[in-house]
Amino acid sequence: MDKFVHIYEVGPRDGLQNEKVIIPTVQKIALINALSKLGFKRIEATAFVSAKWVPQMADASEVLTNIIREPDVVYGALVPNMIGFEKALEAKADEVAIFAAASETFSQKNINCSIAESLQRFAPIIDAAKKRNIRVRGYVSCVAGCPYEGHIAPKAVADLTAQMFEMGCYEISLGDTIGIGTPLTIEAMLASVLECVPSKNLAGHYHDTNGQALTNVKVSLDMGLRSFDSAIGGLGGCPYAPGAKGNVSTSALANMLLNEGWQTGIDLEGLEKVEIMMGNIMHELEGGIDV
Repeated sequence: MDKFVHIYEVGPRDGLQNEKVIIPTVQKIALINALSKLGFKRIEATAFVSAKWVPQMADASEVLTNIIREPDVVYGALVPNMIGFEKALEAKADEVAIFAAASETFSQKNINCSIAESLQRFAPIIDAAKKRNIRVRGYVSCVAGCPYEGHIAPKAVADLTAQMFEMGCYEISLGDTIGIGTPLTIEAMLASVLECVPSKNLAGHYHDTNGQALTNVKVSLDMGLRSFDSAIGGLGGCPYAPGAKGNVSTSALANMLLNEGWQTGIDLEGLEKVEIMMGNIMHELEGGIDV
């Protein structure tokens, strides 16, 4: 039995994008450089999105062009359109990610278009990426529920995931954007998705709003998933999902997997040090005073 689980570190992008204080570019670069030495095979470094709507990512090109790249690490970037894709290529992104939502309302709030229109936007990105031999990862938001619509039917998640897979995404990350998923709802969602897409092409992206993220990972492992997103220190949340807590903590995920007998290749001692480093940076930037 394969006992290796891939952890996709998304802290530098999904972790930081919702932080109110702007992280200096040099600190973002230092974070990615430190993470690069810990055994991660994939790190989501930044996003080439509108600086007006996500000001934290305004320095995407500078970050991606100035990191110290480790030869065995893939550095990814989120792109919403062809403009973002071209900028990501200029900055030497190793792979790109596109994002859609299983909720029509969330899609409108997040990227100002319907689900169908979002897929039309992504088609030229995937075509261009194929021609340049760049892999494309997909994100599906609201797989367990939507802050505006409530419950999302598993079939809606499955249909969208299948379309993105057929379009050419090598992996689709299933995001519990507001962290309301439970083992029962995640199992039902995955059962539907797995009818359309193989487990090897799926990843779990579980926010920890209700403290269920690690339990949902365990259910996903039972159903064959071997790839999960996490953010150092549990940073993040979605700016278009009111009240959404951060991603599952990378150290919590890695330690749970170790205790359950899984291998990740992550240097846990080094991870703890980087987590402390990032915590100190955030504390200082936020003007925190210990009392």
